Amino acid sequence: MKRILRLLHYVRRYWLQALTSVILMAAVGLLDAFRVLLVRPIFDHVLNPGGANQPIRLYSIPGTQYHFTLQQFVPPYFHNDWTIVAFALVASTLLKSLCDYTGTYLVNYAGFGMITDLRDDLYEAVLRRSVSFFQKHATGTLLSTLINDIERVQYAMSSVLSEFLQQFFTLIFTLGVVIALGGKLAWALMLFVPIVIGSIRRIGRDVRQTTRKGQDRLAEIQNILHETITGNRIVKAFNMEFWELLRFRDAAKRLFKAILRSVRAQAISSPLMDSIGAIAIALLLLVGRGQIHSGAMTEGTFFAFIVALFKLYDPVRRFAQFYNNFQQALGASSAIFSFMDDQDELVEKHRAYHLKGFQDSINLEDVGFAYSDEEGEKQVLHHIDLEIHRGEVVALVGPSGAGKSTLVNLIPRFFDVTSGRILIDGHDLRDVSMRSLRDQIGKVTQETILFNDTVRNNIAYGQPDVPMQRVEDAARAALAHDFIMRVPEGYNTLMGE
Repeated sequence: MKRILRLLHYVRRYWLQALTSVILMAAVGLLDAFRVLLVRPIFDHVLNPGGANQPIRLYSIPGTQYHFTLQQFVPPYFHNDWTIVAFALVASTLLKSLCDYTGTYLVNYAGFGMITDLRDDLYEAVLRRSVSFFQKHATGTLLSTLINDIERVQYAMSSVLSEFLQQFFTLIFTLGVVIALGGKLAWALMLFVPIVIGSIRRIGRDVRQTTRKGQDRLAEIQNILHETITGNRIVKAFNMEFWELLRFRDAAKRLFKAILRSVRAQAISSPLMDSIGAIAIALLLLVGRGQIHSGAMTEGTFFAFIVALFKLYDPVRRFAQFYNNFQQALGASSAIFSFMDDQDELVEKHRAYHLKGFQDSINLEDVGFAYSDEEGEKQVLHHIDLEIHRGEVVALVGPSGAGKSTLVNLIPRFFDVTSGRILIDGHDLRDVSMRSLRDQIGKVTQETILFNDTVRNNIAYGQPDVPMQRVEDAARAALAHDFIMRVPEGYNTLMGE
């Protein structure tokens, strides 16, 4: 329930479109039920010349003497039964089509809008996490949540939701028609309601569980794809193509089995609803035959009642599919909100000091650092004392795994020290805002990363307003200007991974 409320929270910005779509979909359901009511006058009046020029009773309010006639809904200059029914049929169909189109557009507008906001919030939540977050969660898992889980929720909150609203109001108004036409005969249908609801809930619970497992298996495949594509040179250098192929096939087989379990859970809903509906209609046909023979019903009334039942049966059957889709969305949303609610290990101090520039020195005082994994806590740095003055060039030399990169990563506060402290111009890094701290630091990584953008925008990353002269000066300082100018489009050449 909590996840449902959180998803609905994103609809607030689109409440006008959502409310309008609900009203229009209610109109679609009402007009659909109205067209079913036209079946009785077609048989009892239009196809029965003896019943011509009489008031065409359309609907009686149960428990009262009040009833509606078809003449109340058509212009007074229509007098012939055929023209009255034909006008009502065509006009209601055209109006229903208009409401259906507009309502479907608006509910999709609201659905896709809220999903766009949810995707933006999830991306922002992931992007602002510390480095330890990305070490804890595999890239493929994060991509799976950002793409596949969002896609599941998007499908449910747009396409499925529009269909659900239309079918829901069709069910409500058609149920009113069934009760009005069938009387006591219609109440016999209540015997099947507990069976239908119980079956739908049981199937939906299984679908939610199997969907979550399927999404996890898909994340495994995306992890393997990311590792092998980005590390393709390592794979080839060690002749590991066959090994990676076996890993991928095993993961694909696990995904295949997870999908089949989900399909088995979903596939049973439609045949089950078909069977329940067929049994109910067969029993009503038996009872209805006696009603016609006794004169309690006309042929037109009973035929309209059966048409309404078939119309009622379609939403009931599809509700099982809708419920499954919403359960899949809830299963997917669990991973989305889990990442959004994840507590970051690095927390910026309230009203942190804004570092205006680097003036004097960086001091490491008795610094220690440890990280935890499945095997327990491992100490990487022990009692480090170091002072680096402005203008000095310092090289950290040591064997692989000695902690050189870890020490460097502590200065921009990618991680927090586990003991001791680091000072910059006398300020503890934990008291300084991370943005102002990192504004003072330039980092050249061991990995070469090129964004899918122009050469100019890669050099001036995140700074579109930087003058071109500064970009060229930076390229000259890196001895890159000459070969950049040799490519056809120079600094406007699109480059990337």
